[in-house]
Amino acid sequence: MHVGVVVFPGSNCDHDAWYAVNHILGHEAVFLWHDSYSLGQVDAVILPGGFSYGDYLRCGAIARYSPVMQAVKEFAAAGGPVLGICNGFQILTEAGLLPGALVRNTGLRYVCKMVDLVAQTSASRFTAELQKGERLTMPIAHGEGCYYADDRTLDQLDAEDRVVFRYADNPNGSLRGIAGILNEGRNVMGMMPHPERASEPLMGSVDGRAILSSFLSGTGAN
Repeated sequence: MHVGVVVFPGSNCDHDAWYAVNHILGHEAVFLWHDSYSLGQVDAVILPGGFSYGDYLRCGAIARYSPVMQAVKEFAAAGGPVLGICNGFQILTEAGLLPGALVRNTGLRYVCKMVDLVAQTSASRFTAELQKGERLTMPIAHGEGCYYADDRTLDQLDAEDRVVFRYADNPNGSLRGIAGILNEGRNVMGMMPHPERASEPLMGSVDGRAILSSFLSGTGAN
């Protein structure tokens, strides 16, 4: 699997994602710069965490206008798998590839800690190696991780089995405890927790490895 890791000015988890793909999972990852109009010959795309463009205006609000995002939109529209992690999730919502928005955490505090997640579906290429109801532990690190959408959108996400993860103990006030969602085509996922930072025992958890492995295996329902 040939994976493109998009790098925006202010990305700080790009090397974490690159390392997890190359050295832990044994695939090939390359960096894609924000001003590129092409993704090259990649099979999957990761939008990593960080503070793209300094999070000016809103998180992800400027990154959505980067030339590379037009290429990402076209890739996703053609069925290409895209994973947005933390700031990457924020960018996906700003770009209209996922519904809703990520807003300031309840209490207006930056939260950086390990959290427990509960897998809500195994019917996606991102969760094919997980069981519904399985609990995972991995870190979060964000100030704007509270998922928000109107009731109609939330109901639709639930009805279409597009909520991928919920927090076991909601750390940021996300509506309905949502930690990750899918697009209608089920080939784009955004999540606030960091699976790439939970992929080796030294990191305190290897639970993120199953998510990345599922994503890169190309199996599971789309």
